[in-house]
Amino acid sequence: MKRLVSAVLLVIIAGLIGWQNRVDLLVFAAPKLQELFSPIAENRAINWSQGPQTANLDPSLRPPNIVLIVTDDMGFNDISLYNGGAGDGTLQTPSIDALAEQGVTFTNGYAANAVCAPSRASIMTGRYSTRFGFEFTPFFKTGATIFEWMNELDPRPVPLLINDENVQNMRPMRELGLPASEITIAELLKQRGYYTAHIGKWHLGSVGEMVAVKQGFDDSLEMGGGLYLPEDHPQVVNAKISGDRIDRMIWATGRYAARFNSLGESGAEFQPKGYLTDYYTDEAIKVIEANRHRPFFLYLAHWGIHNPLQASRQDYDALAHIKDHRLRVYSAMIRAVDRSVAKITQSLEDNGLSENTLVIFTSDNGGAGYIGLPELNKPFRGWKLNHFEGGTHVPFMAKWPAQINAGSVLDAPIHHNDIFSTVAAAAGLKVPSDRQIDGVNLLPYIRNEIATEPHQTLFWREGHQQAVLHRGWKLIRANQPHLPQPAPRAKWLFNLAEDPTEQINLVTQYPEKLALLEALLESHNAEQMEPLWPSVFDSPQLIDKTSNEPIEEGDEFIYWPN
Repeated sequence: MKRLVSAVLLVIIAGLIGWQNRVDLLVFAAPKLQELFSPIAENRAINWSQGPQTANLDPSLRPPNIVLIVTDDMGFNDISLYNGGAGDGTLQTPSIDALAEQGVTFTNGYAANAVCAPSRASIMTGRYSTRFGFEFTPFFKTGATIFEWMNELDPRPVPLLINDENVQNMRPMRELGLPASEITIAELLKQRGYYTAHIGKWHLGSVGEMVAVKQGFDDSLEMGGGLYLPEDHPQVVNAKISGDRIDRMIWATGRYAARFNSLGESGAEFQPKGYLTDYYTDEAIKVIEANRHRPFFLYLAHWGIHNPLQASRQDYDALAHIKDHRLRVYSAMIRAVDRSVAKITQSLEDNGLSENTLVIFTSDNGGAGYIGLPELNKPFRGWKLNHFEGGTHVPFMAKWPAQINAGSVLDAPIHHNDIFSTVAAAAGLKVPSDRQIDGVNLLPYIRNEIATEPHQTLFWREGHQQAVLHRGWKLIRANQPHLPQPAPRAKWLFNLAEDPTEQINLVTQYPEKLALLEALLESHNAEQMEPLWPSVFDSPQLIDKTSNEPIEEGDEFIYWPN
């Protein structure tokens, strides 16, 4: 009854505030209504599965442990290994860098998509996610409503276009995910006797057969909300991005919550313990210690450094030399991820597991333009949500002292799909033969046992926004739905061998290359499934500016469908 009364009061407040301020009201009311109708329990201890108390084999003689660390929205320039660290070059990431220095650096590592969930679906399966219809990122209906209202209240020169019918028919985000018919790397490793654990972001479905514990994981500590700490917590420093639609959506839908081995039931959420990145790290160490006497696969899927921008006060205070508040918060979040890597590698060392553990580190996509920090993907153009290099060319490295020489470098293009095949080979497993596996085992290429490159051609597709990279030539194309139909597609053609930062569009100079790459895309598209759910909007994305800057005449942009 109290919950109903409170909900009625919120509706009355809505009327008093006025329809014109409905976005602010929704941002204010959404988390409060969530708390009323779906309260979050206090923190509780996690009962991770316990392996044997003693080892049956020397760690060097058993299959390698696998630790896969995937960060969220980490740009190429966010770590010091590649280009200086966190945009302004003053933040060092020594622990992340050390993975590459003690193993292999992939200088041309590509995400499977320029947005999170399709990339994660490809990582888990080794397949282009469009092969099984996972084409668009699952999305909150509340978020679509915020976009719709902000579009009305704040019209832009290049409009955000919303499909009202698809918005009305949107299924809940938790029901959109990875089909149970797909074989995940966790399911494959269990055939070899691995214990499998997932920690952090899942974003591949939260009900039924789509949850992590139904997709091959023995245990899953899943992110239940988007906050790193409660917004008013004394140990958090926040940086909100005024006027940004995605940032407002994240704050409106964000909760400080986790779920353990959830099957999608209501009332399963509880509060994490401390700053989210540190919480996940501490629990990951517990997994390592509890299972040190058997082979394990740990998938640590950090929410960091995705917005909302929230840093622990300790990390924020340590970066007093950074004067810009937003950059300082963002850099402090990266500092927490780097500390996580340090703790994980130290735990492996302390438990005598470092030599025979394959650690892979990457990001689901590039840095986001809506953060409003211009240097995140330097030297590349573009951002998360588009297929320019800034959206897909990501940090990518691996360490396995028993099998990979320190200081190895692989310059050839590699892809998230390759993680599946590489991990399978490391564990002594064959990839499934009853389906198309798009990734390859990278180990022979790292060791220079194969002279050719792992891939001649790579593809990206999200609706009408598509890209192909073939022998150094890259084509990006997308519809222009803001123009009267039928409008020509926007197209960019680059020779990355000579122009790795995509400065010179060669569409008109090389029609034969354009025709070849378009034919490759059409052939690839013919092999893909129809999307499992439709896109709900087309959003214009600036290529050379952040989303917080005004669109001016002459600015290049590309439409992102989702």
